[in-house]
Amino acid sequence: MKGFSASILLLCFMLLRQAFGLRFDIPASKKSEQVCVRDFVSEGQLVVIDINSDGSVGDGQQLNLYVRDSNGNEYRRKRDFAGEVQVAFTAPQSTAFDVCFENLAQANGRSLSRSIELDIESGSEARDWNKIQASEKLKPVEVDLRRIEELTDEIVDELNYLKAREERLRDTNESTNRRVRNFSMAVIFVLVALGAWQINYLKNYFRAKHII
Repeated sequence: MKGFSASILLLCFMLLRQAFGLRFDIPASKKSEQVCVRDFVSEGQLVVIDINSDGSVGDGQQLNLYVRDSNGNEYRRKRDFAGEVQVAFTAPQSTAFDVCFENLAQANGRSLSRSIELDIESGSEARDWNKIQASEKLKPVEVDLRRIEELTDEIVDELNYLKAREERLRDTNESTNRRVRNFSMAVIFVLVALGAWQINYLKNYFRAKHII
């Protein structure tokens, strides 16, 4: 019964993960226009990107691939490809990364496009569990429990990251509020001092002119 429950949980998670699989078309264009898909990965997580495109090299369009993160690190660049491509890397830090495509038309007068299937897996879902099962001689239920355990650890790490980020944002907000309050008090003090100086100056001016 325990193994059945674990299998049900794993199946639910796999169904949710399928939502990250994308299929879309990229029209060929003479201009360099990139279509990007962004995902987020935590520090130390394994990321596996599976790409499959139709068409063939030399069919009048050039499909290019770029995989890079928001910090400027480039993990893969492949020009003029067709068929299956796999990109795997380990994130050096928590960051967002982009999988970008551009489809360049090689000839005028033809309306061409490439169909792309994109699947992004990270963390425990990116690992080769069949290989782990064979090397460690695990039973299917043990593999399922191992996957759920790693998934749970990833969720806990993600919650801890979100908590730490919320604390940093709260500290930033409190610091900003203190600075705004101090600046407002300084502005009020300067305005009051300037008003008092103007009143005293006008009073002395009118007295010197014997107006008052």
